Amino acid sequence: MAAELSTSINIKEPRWDQSTLVGRAKHFFTVTDPRNILLTNEQLAHAHKIITDYRQGIVSPGLTEDELWRAKYVFDSAFHPDTGEKMILIGRMSAQVPMNMTITGCMMTFYKTTPAVLFWQWINQSFNAIVNYTNRSGDAPITVSQLGTAYVSATTGAVATALGLNALTKHVSPLIGRFVPFAAVAAANCINIPLMRQRELQHGIPITDENDNRLGESTKAAQQAISQVVVSRILMASPGMAIPPFLMNHLEKKAFLKKFPWMSAPIQVSLVGFCLVFATPLCCALFPQKRTSSLHYRLEPELQEKIRANHSGVERVYFNKGL
Repeated sequence: MAAELSTSINIKEPRWDQSTLVGRAKHFFTVTDPRNILLTNEQLAHAHKIITDYRQGIVSPGLTEDELWRAKYVFDSAFHPDTGEKMILIGRMSAQVPMNMTITGCMMTFYKTTPAVLFWQWINQSFNAIVNYTNRSGDAPITVSQLGTAYVSATTGAVATALGLNALTKHVSPLIGRFVPFAAVAAANCINIPLMRQRELQHGIPITDENDNRLGESTKAAQQAISQVVVSRILMASPGMAIPPFLMNHLEKKAFLKKFPWMSAPIQVSLVGFCLVFATPLCCALFPQKRTSSLHYRLEPELQEKIRANHSGVERVYFNKGL
């Protein structure tokens, strides 16, 4: 008879070592797995029960360690870590690849006319607003006003960038014009993410010790975290928006696409999807999600003194970068 699974497995942390790029990549390949969006409500409820019971010291009969970790990642893919509520389907990390490949592919196919630019940039920023709201931090909730400001500002910035660059590239190589959507997306990310997380920039993000005991809030840590998220989001979009233009520019000169021009969009979407399958988890893994630093490094002097006064043994502090 098999021994019962130990209740000492730490399922609060990822399964793989997050201090290495390989460990973070394995974690995010699992988190962003598009197959998770196909899970039924019954499968999600089953994973929810396994994890909830395990946290209370109850082990389901016959449960193996691999099944426990699988349940954890199914649970994490669908339920908000702070509120516990089931997340909107298209806002989940597992929906990033199928949603982004469709939207990005269409942005890069229909970029030549003003109505097309307006429509697809609006669709993209609407999707981004859903993702940012779905993955909001329970510790720093996004208000309707902040959500609206970020949405309108990012959409305006993306459209203005796209239309402005379209006007500038009318008299240059068509290949250069294909990179306009990427510039618009990069500009929107630089606007959208800081605005979505403006409360963290104003009031700071939680700083903890190694045991997750809260020590205070730091705006400097928030600046570092948000800048890293902006970089990773832009790099995440780069392969899917930089490689296909070269391929499509070549393919559209061939007889096949001249005979079947309607195939341009499906081919572009497929190329973007292939790039995103790898770019999404790898770029999420560029920086550790749980950041650590010396108490003396990039923290406000007053926060350093507060920690020394109230928690004299603490030498390293931690904070959640976010995604």
